[in-house]
This record gives sequence, C-alpha cells and structure tokens, in this order.
Amino acid sequence: MRLICTTAVLFIRYDQLRRNFSQFQKYWTTCNMIINENSMEASVGLLTSEPESNYVHHIALFTALLCACIVIGHLLEESRWMNESITALAIGLGTGCVILLTSGGKSSHILEFKQEFFFIYLLPPIIFNAGFQVKKKHFFENFTTITSFGAIGTLISFSIISFDSNIVSVQLLDEDMINELAEVYLENLGRALGAIFSATDSVCTLQVLNQEETPLLYSLVFGEGVVNDATSVVLFNAITKFDLSDMNSLIALKFAGKFFSLFVLSTLLGILVGLLCSYIIRTLYFGRNSTDREVSLMILMAYLSYVLAEVFGLSGILTVFFCGIVMSHYAWHNVTINSQVTTKHAFATMSFIAEIFIFMYVGMDALDVEKWNFVNGSPKKAFSASAVLLGLIMVGRACFVFPLSIISNLTTKPTSNRIEFKQQVTVWWAGLMRGAVSVALAYKKFTGSDEQPMQPANALLITSTIIIVLFSTVVFGLLTKHIINFLFPQSSHVDHTQPTSPKSIMMPLLRHGHDAEAETGDNESLPTTTNLQMLFSNPTNTIHHYWRKFDDAFMRPVFGGRGFISYVTGTRELALT
Repeated sequence: MRLICTTAVLFIRYDQLRRNFSQFQKYWTTCNMIINENSMEASVGLLTSEPESNYVHHIALFTALLCACIVIGHLLEESRWMNESITALAIGLGTGCVILLTSGGKSSHILEFKQEFFFIYLLPPIIFNAGFQVKKKHFFENFTTITSFGAIGTLISFSIISFDSNIVSVQLLDEDMINELAEVYLENLGRALGAIFSATDSVCTLQVLNQEETPLLYSLVFGEGVVNDATSVVLFNAITKFDLSDMNSLIALKFAGKFFSLFVLSTLLGILVGLLCSYIIRTLYFGRNSTDREVSLMILMAYLSYVLAEVFGLSGILTVFFCGIVMSHYAWHNVTINSQVTTKHAFATMSFIAEIFIFMYVGMDALDVEKWNFVNGSPKKAFSASAVLLGLIMVGRACFVFPLSIISNLTTKPTSNRIEFKQQVTVWWAGLMRGAVSVALAYKKFTGSDEQPMQPANALLITSTIIIVLFSTVVFGLLTKHIINFLFPQSSHVDHTQPTSPKSIMMPLLRHGHDAEAETGDNESLPTTTNLQMLFSNPTNTIHHYWRKFDDAFMRPVFGGRGFISYVTGTRELALT
C-alpha cells in the first residue's frame, strides 16, 4: 500500500514537472523569436531603410558591386590617373545614377548610411591594420614630428577652420535657416565644422608613395593620418560634451585636460589589451594545427580593444591603433607560421574591403534626393560653402605643416631625418583630401532623428561635406601621381605584382639601425659616451637604446616576441636567449 502511494505521488510530481517544463519551453521559444526579430530589425536598420523583405537583395547587389570594384581597380592599377579610391567613388556615382533613374527619382542608393555602422564595423579594421602593418622603426624614430603634425597641427587647423567658418556660415545660411537653429547650436556650428574638416584622408598619397625609397616621407604621411583621425574624433566628441558658448580660462583648462586624458588613457588601454592578448597566446599555447583559435583570438581581442574604448568613453581609434602595434610586436611572434601569414592577410583584407565599401557608398550618397531637395532653391550656397571651406582647409593646413617642419628640422640632429621642402609640400598636399571620417562626423552632427527630421541648414552642410570629399578625392587624387613624380622623379611607383613581405611586421619595436645586427649589438649601436652626452646629442636614439634593453630584459620574456619564440615545421620551441 505504501509503495502504491509513493508511486502515485512520484507520478503526480513528474506530471507537474513535465507541464512546467513545457510552459518554460514555450516561453523560451517566444523570447528567442522576439530577440531574433529585434536583432534582425536592428541589423537592417543600420544598413537599409527599405522593408525587411528587400534587404537581402540590396546586400547581394552591393556585394556584387564590391567585387566589380576590386576587379576594375586591379585592371586600372597601372593607370597614371586612377586609383582604388577614385574607382570606388566612380562606381558609386554610376550606381547611384542608375538607381536614381530606375526608381523614378525617389532614391539614389540601396543602403542608408548610418554613422553607427561606420564607427562600429568599418573603421576598426582600417585603423587596426594601420597599426599592425606599420614600420615601427620609422614610425617611432619620427614619433615627435608625427605627433606634432597629427595633434598640434590638427588643433591649429581646427582653430583656423572653426573661427572662419563660424563667420562664413552665418553669411551663407538663409535667415530662415538661422531662425531654425538654436542660438547655442549656431555658436557651436563653427567648432563642429572645424573638427569635421580637420580629419584628413591620405590614402591616395600613400598609394603613390614608395615606402622603401621614401621611408621618412611615408612614415610622416601615414603616422600623421592616424593621429589626425584620432585627434579629430576626440575633438568632435569633446565639443559635443562641453558647453563652449561661454569660454573662460577654467573651461579651457578643463577642455585641455579632458583632451589630454583621452589621449593618454586611450593609448594605455590599447597597449594593455595588446599585452593581454600576447600573454594569453604565449602562456596558453594552443598546440599544433591551432591556426583557427589563434587567428580568432587575435581578431576578437583587437575588436575588443575598440569596443572597450567606446564603452569607457575613450578614443577607439587610438586604442585599436596602439593595440595593433603591440600585437604585431609581441603576439604575432607567439603564433605558428601559418597563423602569422593568415593574420597578416586577414587584417589587410578586412581593411581593404572596408575602405572600398566606404568610398563606394560616399559616391552613392552624393546623389541623395532628400538632401538635394532641401538645397534645391539654393544650390549656389552649397557650392559656395564648399569652396570657402576647401579654401580654409588649404590655408589651415599650410599654417602648421611648414612652421612645424622648420621647428622639427631645427631640433633634429641627423640630417637624414630632416624634412626637405619637397617633402613638406607632399605632406601638405596629402592632408588636403577629406574622406569617410569627415562624412561620418557630418552625419553624426547634422542628421535628424525620427522625432526631429533633418532641417534645411543641416542638409546644406551635409551636402557641402560630400561635395568637398568628392572634389578633394577625385581632383586632388588625380593630380597626386603627377605631383609626386614631379617632386621625386627618381621614385617609382610601388610594384603591386611583387608579393608583400612581412618584413615590416617583423621589424622590432623602436629598433635603431638598418639591419638585424643593430638590434642585438648594444655595444656598437651607440658611441661610447656618457649617458648625459648621448641624451643631449641624440635623444631619440638614446631612448631607443634604453627601450631595447628594457624590452629584452623584462617585456619579451613575459609577452614573447621576435627572438624569444621560434618555430620548427609548425611547432613551437621556446628560445629564451
């Protein structure tokens, strides 16, 4: 009898558990459906304004256009006029015209640009690959000059553009447009334009320069471009967060402190994430045939550095750039040879696709009907504003490139690191072009929300930004090859048919000298003089000398790197020599 009662009780409890589990399963299924629907809507919202049923076709068409852009760019690689950026812009413009005609003048693009999509997905691989592929020897040898161009020069350009554009914008805007804008918004308009148009895009010049023949010039143009983008974004974010309408010494001091702290903290965060990735890969060795895990970890940790910077309110550009430098110095040497080749080309491929995507979409968006309808009554104002802003860009850039170059030459001892006048002109010219960062910042500042649609004044400024990007990229980009050949007739174009050597990545951090012996030959790298004499006579090389000793003694034994990890047929052997 007791057995029967126990069995009945167990059966009842089992039935209750079964029904509860069934209800939980239905609830879980419903939650998953809601989450999937919301995530699908969110992902579609980043890319397209069309109904969900059409976004797959649009993405397929855009992917086909990317493939066509790569093929056409390769065929026009040896052209005296064209480059990949101009090719992508031309394809974007052509596609926009076709879509505009087929849609009856309703739309010119298949995907709607959202600045969140640019900053979250497209910008990180470009900046990380820049840090991962940089020739660290030349970059850090000229770090002071690069920082002065990228940070101090950007601040000078920002001041000139913002001061003049604040006056010019009031003259160009209609009275109705001015009345639509709030007084505080109008006061910050010039500062916002200064930050937007301080962001350069030197891709066209870098595609023409030969890194082997002009290492100093290449490192200056390349390094200034990265630091400039970071400075412009930090300036833009600081302007949106600070009320600069009533400027005084206290607000200026807080603004400068915030700006400096963002630079330092962003750099430290990138270094810490890069060191953490290097330590994990070196300590928890994944064994043979571990390419998938090693590559996945490096990609995810690189993206994590950018996301963490955005979470903490720092500069993701600076963070991911220095994370790439640290990973190339330590983590890249801790993985297998297969992983080294894979990561090198994977990062370069993601950066290449992102750059093509950006330029092609800018070409499409140049024919956006909505924005041109706002300025339909005053197209002359859009072109007048673009011409004035372009003139301010050229003047603002000249006001810091040539003076800072003179100061750099006066403080530089080695004659090989002095900037000649022809190189100064090239640096000035390379920074005249504006690209995707300016477009993204303009959208972020002037695009209206669902509750507050776009105003005519904002549409005028976005249209002016796109006109400047198109004109500078196409016109200045077409002239770049001829200017470089005129200034440096001995320099030939880069031979893209030759395989890219990983030598740039394997070059040790802050290495001094021109061969591998200079890295280990500490006794021969510097003359036998006192430390104080070395510091005053050649401060850069002295810092490099002590950094090498510190790196070999403390950093590489913990985080790995060249000379501390060796591979034999895909397996790892520690070489703590």
